[in-house]
Amino acid sequence: MIKLDILSDPICPWCYIGWSNLARAMEAKPDHPFTIEWHPFQLNPDMPPEGMDRRAYLEGKFGGKENAVRAYAPVSEKAEEAGLKLNLEGITRTPNTLNAHRLIHWAGIEGRQTPAVLALFRAYFVDGRDIGDVTNLTDIGESIGLDRAMLTKLYDGDSDTQNIRDRDAHARERGVQAVPTFIVASQHAVPGAQPPQQWEAIIDDLNEQLAKLQEAEG
Repeated sequence: MIKLDILSDPICPWCYIGWSNLARAMEAKPDHPFTIEWHPFQLNPDMPPEGMDRRAYLEGKFGGKENAVRAYAPVSEKAEEAGLKLNLEGITRTPNTLNAHRLIHWAGIEGRQTPAVLALFRAYFVDGRDIGDVTNLTDIGESIGLDRAMLTKLYDGDSDTQNIRDRDAHARERGVQAVPTFIVASQHAVPGAQPPQQWEAIIDDLNEQLAKLQEAEG
């Protein structure tokens, strides 16, 4: 198997699109060699803990309503191509995602990391839920099989908060400036939401390399 590390943020639409394209490629190539691990990268590490109004955030980031609409037009187009129906109008708040990343980390310990990420994507982009809210996050965690009492206890503390921040900082130190970023075998970075065909080509190439290696080893 080959490790595929994915750096993403659950409020990043391109991360949702990028994963969906990868998932379609892996479905088309069930012999893919990937074992997947998700890593934290906050789009807005300085976001207030309570988040902020979504409209104010977008207009501030893109310089007005028209620019925000223009910036998100490709998102809607590529999401549709990826088979996703995003409810962007239903999103009312842009959250701080530190606690969402903590949930992904805890889910990983339980072998439920990808289900956690997908549940967060759906909660935010389809259901319009505030995934900075601890009660919502606890509900999401419980929905994928995590123990509610455990989650409540963990959210009452902050023992792993600095760990998430440090991992985020480490990614930036390594040169990651945007997400999604996919790192193949700890060596090759594949940035952005690549189309399924690109991932299928990568899978074919990796499988060919693995076959040659196995043949050489006898």
